[in-house]
Amino acid sequence: MQEAQELLERLNLRGKPLSKGQRRIAEYIAQHYDRAVLMTATQLGRECGVSESTVVRFASALGYEGYPELLEMLRSLVRQRLTSEQRFALLSGTDRRDVLRTVLKNDMQNIRKTVEELSQEDFDHAVDCMRGANRLYVMGLRSSAPLAQFMYHYLHQIFDEVTLVQDTSGDVFEEIVRIGSGDVLIGISYPRYSTRTLECMRFARENGAQVIGMTDGEMSPLHEASDICLCAHTDMTGFVDSLAAPLSLVNALIVSLGLSRSGELSQHFKRLEGIWNAHSVYIDKANE
Repeated sequence: MQEAQELLERLNLRGKPLSKGQRRIAEYIAQHYDRAVLMTATQLGRECGVSESTVVRFASALGYEGYPELLEMLRSLVRQRLTSEQRFALLSGTDRRDVLRTVLKNDMQNIRKTVEELSQEDFDHAVDCMRGANRLYVMGLRSSAPLAQFMYHYLHQIFDEVTLVQDTSGDVFEEIVRIGSGDVLIGISYPRYSTRTLECMRFARENGAQVIGMTDGEMSPLHEASDICLCAHTDMTGFVDSLAAPLSLVNALIVSLGLSRSGELSQHFKRLEGIWNAHSVYIDKANE
């Protein structure tokens, strides 16, 4: 019952009292959110013993334009609650022959939504903060670790003072203990959200650093812990996180930062090419 109340409070944007039937819908959603996110208004009404029109009125009572908008918000809220087992269960109705097309279409949709909704102003602000930082800290744990490592690899080509926070010491706070005013921490986490990443973002802000969050939406706990929050859609097909849109966002940040230091970066890559060629870092097709 406590969980139902918590979820209802987050869904109920207007804070309005609900009817008995609407309350029944809210409690069903909180207790069976892994099933509710896949239901139509008709199906949800049938499960709750109410009419489809009651479900639609429930969405309106919470301040949404319709049931589809409520469902989208619900998916954002419950995504962090789904266990790996529940996420895998979402695949139960998928034909293996459709997996390739389904996954690729899902990734394309995530990128499209991100392009439509991401604020250019927030993106530019993030680039300016990163460009002016004394030191950049990049942090992403568990499934977000590849994103952080990829970002670090290229940021290290552009800036001298870049640290990848990856919990190698056993205590992640030791890696950011010197963070302070003039520094920037980029915290990356998508459902299920990393507790340590959120704690480090809060620690960084408390010590005067600016914090840039990269997550999936305004309902993410990273949003309130960020000075600037860049959101990329990660709606998943199943137990595997869809990181196509977040990776595209990382690419955009790197390219923008690289262009802002084009002269220095051109000379840096020229020196690197000499080193790579001297030590045969890459396969030379001409000599095969």
